[in-house]
Amino acid sequence: MTQRSPMAPAERNRTLALASALARGAIAAGLGLGALAVLVMVAWISSPYPDSGPGGALRAAAGVWLLAHGAGLVRPDTLSGAPAPVGLVPLLLMAGPVWLAHRAARDAAEPEEDGPARLSKASAFCAVTAGYLLVVAGAAAYARSGALRAVPDTLAFPVAVVVAGSVAAGVWTAAGRPLGPLPSWSPLVLQEGLARTLFRDRAEAACRSAAAGVMVLLGGGALLVAAALGRNATAAQEAFLALAGDWPGRFSVLLLAAALVPNAAVWGAAYGLGPGFSLGAGATATPLGLEGAPALPHFPLLAAVPDPGPGSPLNAAALAIPVAAALAVAWFTVRRAAPADASPEGAWSPRETVLVTLLAALGCGVGTALLTAFAGGPLGTGALRAFGPVWWLTGSAALVWTAVIGVPAALLLRMWRLRTPGWAWRRDVPQGGPAAARTASPAAAGNTGADGGSEGVGKGAGKSEGVVKGIGGGGGGSEAVGADGRDGADGPDRGGEDGDEEAGALIGRPRRWWAPWRGGGPAGDGTQSGSAQGGPAARGSVPAPGAEPGRASGAAGFEPYDFLPTDPWHEKEARQARWASLKHSSGGLMADFPAGQTTRKPVTTEPEGRPEGPDDPDGSGAPDGPGAREGSADPGGPVAPGGSAAQGRASDPGRATP
Repeated sequence: MTQRSPMAPAERNRTLALASALARGAIAAGLGLGALAVLVMVAWISSPYPDSGPGGALRAAAGVWLLAHGAGLVRPDTLSGAPAPVGLVPLLLMAGPVWLAHRAARDAAEPEEDGPARLSKASAFCAVTAGYLLVVAGAAAYARSGALRAVPDTLAFPVAVVVAGSVAAGVWTAAGRPLGPLPSWSPLVLQEGLARTLFRDRAEAACRSAAAGVMVLLGGGALLVAAALGRNATAAQEAFLALAGDWPGRFSVLLLAAALVPNAAVWGAAYGLGPGFSLGAGATATPLGLEGAPALPHFPLLAAVPDPGPGSPLNAAALAIPVAAALAVAWFTVRRAAPADASPEGAWSPRETVLVTLLAALGCGVGTALLTAFAGGPLGTGALRAFGPVWWLTGSAALVWTAVIGVPAALLLRMWRLRTPGWAWRRDVPQGGPAAARTASPAAAGNTGADGGSEGVGKGAGKSEGVVKGIGGGGGGSEAVGADGRDGADGPDRGGEDGDEEAGALIGRPRRWWAPWRGGGPAGDGTQSGSAQGGPAARGSVPAPGAEPGRASGAAGFEPYDFLPTDPWHEKEARQARWASLKHSSGGLMADFPAGQTTRKPVTTEPEGRPEGPDDPDGSGAPDGPGAREGSADPGGPVAPGGSAAQGRASDPGRATP
């Protein structure tokens, strides 16, 4: 006893965990059955003419609950006397039991900290499934004497399969949704392949793409049904009012129609895929038209069925649904195959992209076939023995559409995302993308030569708003304007030194396809060519779309954007307006706009004729009024109007050296 006593608590904990998992499965089934029974009882109580007692209503609720799991039902009481099968499963009603079983399994595999010991995956799966199926068996036995009886064969398939699949998904979720390892009895090739990280990444991408394709198909089908119902709204309203004359009956019809909305979306997807759906023996609706004589019951959702006869171009527009699904599969595959920040070396190869797209197409076809198998079913033994889409035709069509269109689309998208930049992109971007461009030397963007007319980007010190560029060109005859208020000789230096950091961040930025070269004129007709011909260059002109500006103009070493702006910024009227705004913001400290301009003399740090004093804090020795010396500089420097008074005085172009 002494040696066996330590094992007793562990065995008791394991027994308690198994019992808890079994109870969780039974409780999940009981919750679904109880919720549906309450809904049926409310409808029975509110009905003014019930045809059975409370026992009959409860047995009908048990039969409907089994139908939500995929079980086949039989109506023994019919007008003809022959039992009529009911195999059409409301998909929205099916979502409730599936979610409850999934959550019960997840909670059983992940108990609370103060709960019993953790169960293994197999133990949790078996315990929860057994507890759920016990309630299923009891409900089937209770509904045997009701108006809707369950077919015994359907309790094993598909009811048990649906329950087991939901529980397995819950256990897999509790384990973190791992892609492996496979059981020991599985083939060794699959075990080795699944053990590789690369294989798991590809499989995950294929599953996500397949799910996206199925969702697009369902969304397109729902949109198609909604459009058809809106077109035939009068017929849908008449069918709704004809089924029940009292409000409780109409409420029941409304609940049934809401439960069948996902079925209608699947039918719309099957219609768009091409196979269409059956409306009874010998009647099929496809985009090409409605053939045969459909035996349609009076129901609001069936008002969306197209009219008999050949299809119109409006019906053929439904083929856009599978095209959109195939493009969605391709897009979600390429997002993983060639991310936006990936280099061509780090992207998937074309062969891998094609294989993953084909796997996603296969998954999309399988998922569509499963949904179609539950979305349709017989509603009788006569004309309605075949009602709804055919699962294997719809699944095959989904596979073909997504594979034929998705594979070329995925290859084209991969090529587009890994394309090489064209001439409109900066040529000084290093190989390796924007990340390498940010670390590269920005000398090409920050240099301002004496004869090249290249641009120097400078950022004014102390400016809190706006980024002002200074363009320096020595021998090219251009005017260098710095953002700190200085111009002239110190423009190139400031542009080359202060602009290195800013230009280094902007050097690799490409031009997008939605922002082409602005301006008109033929290729190569830039500002330099206009100046060479003696005519004034057009304001705001830039290289026109077409050939590379450098090659079109024939200038050696010409780079894109290597030109001088000719906008009205430097005109006299614009300078006067800026000066007036600066004077207004300074509170009257600034002088009026200088009357005349002459050649500017360089500013020296040590004034010769006048020492620095309280009336001349900057030591320039120059008056600040309009009567200043005529050696004033160009006041057209790009000074922000909202600058402070000190900044305005520092950048006063009317101040000259003695």
